[in-house]
Amino acid sequence: MKSKSIKAGSTGEFKVALQKAMSDGFAPTLAIVFVSVKQDRKALCEIFKKEGIDLIGATSSGEFIDGHQSSGGIVGMLLDLDKANYRILIREIGGNSLEESAKNMLEEAYASFSDPAFILLSTFHSETGITIDGESLIRYMEKVSGPDLKLFGGMAGDDITFEGTYIFTGEQTTDYGIAALVLNGEKISFHGMALSGWKPIGISRTITRSEGNLIYTIDDKPALETYLRFLGIDPTTIESQINFFNTEAVHYPIQIAREGRQPMICNPIGYDEQKGALVCESEIPQGAAFRFSTPPDFDIVETVLEKAVELKDNTGDDGADAVLIFSCAGRLSALGPMAQQENEGLKDLWQAPMAGFYTYGEFGRSPDGKHDFHSTTNSWVALKEK
Repeated sequence: MKSKSIKAGSTGEFKVALQKAMSDGFAPTLAIVFVSVKQDRKALCEIFKKEGIDLIGATSSGEFIDGHQSSGGIVGMLLDLDKANYRILIREIGGNSLEESAKNMLEEAYASFSDPAFILLSTFHSETGITIDGESLIRYMEKVSGPDLKLFGGMAGDDITFEGTYIFTGEQTTDYGIAALVLNGEKISFHGMALSGWKPIGISRTITRSEGNLIYTIDDKPALETYLRFLGIDPTTIESQINFFNTEAVHYPIQIAREGRQPMICNPIGYDEQKGALVCESEIPQGAAFRFSTPPDFDIVETVLEKAVELKDNTGDDGADAVLIFSCAGRLSALGPMAQQENEGLKDLWQAPMAGFYTYGEFGRSPDGKHDFHSTTNSWVALKEK
């Protein structure tokens, strides 16, 4: 399988970059595209439709390929993969439930391949503010697949505006749905890892009252008060508290204990003044135990790459055909230039074209081998045709 990654600052430039990529006879069948919400997605889809190239993509909060990182642009991974070895599925949730949509998509995937592997994309929130809970999505998928679910991917972004995220194929786009590039695991190797590096700190605490993605009390005390006390923050007005969540809080998620799994990292993303509750990016089970956490040290890039080397050595592969990376937008905010160094290091390790984007949530294989929903995480996957 041959691959090429391309970039552009506009749809017009992207069309030129695509033509240049194919000028040597390269004939991609499939494109995976990550694009700013500022760009013309409809025009982008038309470009691929005219070339007969299948398409799946998501809006981003920053996008990158080999040696390039942008905000507001377009990047793409082009693959000349045999059409018999992949399917593109998309489900607009609409009047259905998330569980029904996930079940329907998984059943179609298993009808196509006995050993499917998923590049999973989802919206985070719609234009009307409806959000998708990533943890629930993975658990719904496991009901169909069992514990052997294999997936990597991310939740769409919108340049940190929180006005609406989108996923799309060549034929359909939605601001409230899920999509997957389903690969034939018997023909394509699929190796990767999701690693955060955020460190738990302090004693275990209990979420004593919650509903959906709202936390009302921690250890029977107001959640906001407890959270801010941990951070040493004492804002004098509600306004300053809300501003805090738009700037610094993304660096200090909570780590919620999961039975038989690594903790789920979850960011408080706001404060509901009317309800007096912290707003989180995922549903929070009442009674759950958790610990606060702090950003990683400067050695996090080295740690991510060391783990990647270990995994690569265990696979026995000398390289890959393509590398996809789904890195949290909060990771970029916290790590700065090191986030790009991390992405470039993974590309160099696998000696393959790379493309990715900064997300509002990540899907991927934890170090314990289980595929989960994550936050503040770099989730990467190397693909190679067998």
